[in-house]
Amino acid sequence: MEDYVYILDYLPAGRPGYRRGALSYGIGEKQFTLLELIPKPNVSLSIGEKVYVGKELEKREKILKVKGRVNYEDLTSTAHGEIFYVVLDIVKNNEDRFVKFFNECPAITTRFHALELLPGLGKKTMLEIIEERKKKPFESFKEMTERVKNLHNPEKIIAKRIIEELENPDEKYRLFTRPPLRK
Repeated sequence: MEDYVYILDYLPAGRPGYRRGALSYGIGEKQFTLLELIPKPNVSLSIGEKVYVGKELEKREKILKVKGRVNYEDLTSTAHGEIFYVVLDIVKNNEDRFVKFFNECPAITTRFHALELLPGLGKKTMLEIIEERKKKPFESFKEMTERVKNLHNPEKIIAKRIIEELENPDEKYRLFTRPPLRK
């Protein structure tokens, strides 16, 4: 269960052709769970806004009900257009968590490392990351780019991987996301 969700789209009149009433789509902060949300009456939401959706109902200031999980293809075109930027903000706001991933992620098999799943990261860069983290764990994205020659914008690489996992329901290896709903 997600406690905090970042808003991807807000439909004050609901989705055309469906039930009336405000509706919103969001992405969870911990497992990047995609959710359909019903806002409280007379509440306005902004894209990228962080809202509480946890179990403590009295703490929910803007969300009346979590309607349920949705898959990537169920999102609106606006949500599709915003998701990369919102995910990038989540990654930047939780830098320690993702730097820890670079410091601790293991080999998946004897011939395949979890770092190889990151888009745009080749074997040479992967080996350089592994060598550098053996010397001293990374402390920030900035430090990573300074120590690893061909590593630029690690936060964008993580965000791209998260989007790939969300877009592909049949993804075998999930580094950051929860498996999608099976229909």
